[in-house]
Amino acid sequence: MTTTHPAAMPDELPKSHPPIVAQEEWESAWQTLLAKEKAHMRAGDALAAERRRMPWMAVEKAYEFEGPRGKLSLLDLFEGRRQLIVYRAFFEPGVFGWPENACRGCSLGADQVSHLAHLNARDTTLAYASRGPQADIARLKARMGWEQIPWYTITDSFDADFNVDEWHGHNVFIRDGERIFRTYFRNWRGDEAMGTVWSYLDLTPLGRQEHWEDSPEGYPQTPPYKWWNWHDRYGADAEADRKWVEVSDAGVERSQSRDADSMA
Repeated sequence: MTTTHPAAMPDELPKSHPPIVAQEEWESAWQTLLAKEKAHMRAGDALAAERRRMPWMAVEKAYEFEGPRGKLSLLDLFEGRRQLIVYRAFFEPGVFGWPENACRGCSLGADQVSHLAHLNARDTTLAYASRGPQADIARLKARMGWEQIPWYTITDSFDADFNVDEWHGHNVFIRDGERIFRTYFRNWRGDEAMGTVWSYLDLTPLGRQEHWEDSPEGYPQTPPYKWWNWHDRYGADAEADRKWVEVSDAGVERSQSRDADSMA
């Protein structure tokens, strides 16, 4: 049974709540706010476009992690994909909750992680890293239902070198063969909102890889919607569903029409 702290569920609404209005006035207020939300969304798209043009930093040092089957390098954490996002989660001696629990904030973040098959389909790997031993990490993942998340043990100065020794954060990397580059970093505010496929891809140097994005010339891009699939149906031999193609085409056309109307 779920329990809720009484302070979070007051018996009465605050007396300063917004006015109660009829449908026409509510629709007008919604339209006004919607215009601002669309501007906010486009500003976020523009910011992500700038992020895709940030300079890269070469990772010259060799780092070593411990995984379920032994030692791994940072390159191994990519799992053969082009992009890698490493989240530093606090699960280790000296952190509140050890050894039964990881940090409350990091645990909430792990609960938010969407199915990784969609992220992997965009050539991107998400991994968690802590200083806790693998046996303890395996136990924690099984109890909390986090089995899908690759979770490694930090064994050297990776956390200090990438600004996550005292606070959580997402470091983003891309590889060119065996050469690795750091492309972005997010911590503090904004880090708590991570977890969706889109929030992760918007941090990466290749982005969502869809045609509408403002990306440097030559970046991989495909039509929106088309690459979406059931999480157990991705694969090189996956065929496009003809009905889904029709529906997604209609969705793109409708979205473009609405955007044009809102910008007129």
